[in-house]
Amino acid sequence: MNSTSIHAMNLASYRPSIANRTMGGVVWTLQILFGVIWCVTGFGKACCIDVAVWNHMLPQVPWFGAVPRLLFAFIGVCEFLGGVGMIVPAVTGVKPKLIPIAAFGLVLIMIFAAAFHIMRGETGFFVSANLVLGGFTAFVGYERWFARPIAPKPMTARRAVAGFVVCGALVFAGFYPVWYQLAHSR
Repeated sequence: MNSTSIHAMNLASYRPSIANRTMGGVVWTLQILFGVIWCVTGFGKACCIDVAVWNHMLPQVPWFGAVPRLLFAFIGVCEFLGGVGMIVPAVTGVKPKLIPIAAFGLVLIMIFAAAFHIMRGETGFFVSANLVLGGFTAFVGYERWFARPIAPKPMTARRAVAGFVVCGALVFAGFYPVWYQLAHSR
């Protein structure tokens, strides 16, 4: 037996520790949970491109009126796409380096959001929410870039279908709360 075959046998029999598997499960759970959260909140904000939705949302949260409607909708599109970027490449295995890029982009949004709320004197709930969302998203980005990257896989028809199905589910998850609120508020 040569050293290459011994090394291959050692890799084949390698089993990650329970702690390593548990941490991998934690990362997957946080990645999917926060990806869905980003998609839902982002889709809701993106729907504010419609003036009727914007006018319905304005009285519900005090800081909405301090941001121009188009900027608010743009932020929503960025959050939605960031959420998709945290989930779809992980599910399909195609271009998994997009996961930490999406996560770090969302963290940047949270840094700007926290600065915005601090400047407005809203240092309670809103800044705390920014820190929690940004912190967990940064953790997922770090894990997927350095500690637990996902191995890239080639694009296949099955992976493309899986990606479209997941995107459809994320759009529905974002659309349903907006539709429900608009349909039941009259």
